[in-house]
Amino acid sequence: MCEFKIINKTDSSQIGEDVLVLSYTENNELVFKDVLGIGEKLESALILDVNTLNQTCIVLQHPLIREFLELILSIDAKNDYKVKIEEFIKSLEDLKKNL
Repeated sequence: MCEFKIINKTDSSQIGEDVLVLSYTENNELVFKDVLGIGEKLESALILDVNTLNQTCIVLQHPLIREFLELILSIDAKNDYKVKIEEFIKSLEDLKKNL
């Protein structure tokens, strides 16, 4: 059985260990569960790398990731994606102002 350590890309900190399951919820939150089925949730994260040789999974956390995932999924499902595009553009503009 391959158990992973979850590493935060930004600061290389370990945020989980002995993880067997990585998945996204319907709300686009990243969930990881250990061998006992105990889970943790990251509200806005993206899996960047999964390495079975060194048993690590690198994740990137940023508030825009969840919004981006929602946008892509709504476009793919042909749902109300125009509203999601406007919301995402506003988030990008807000970010730009704060840089």
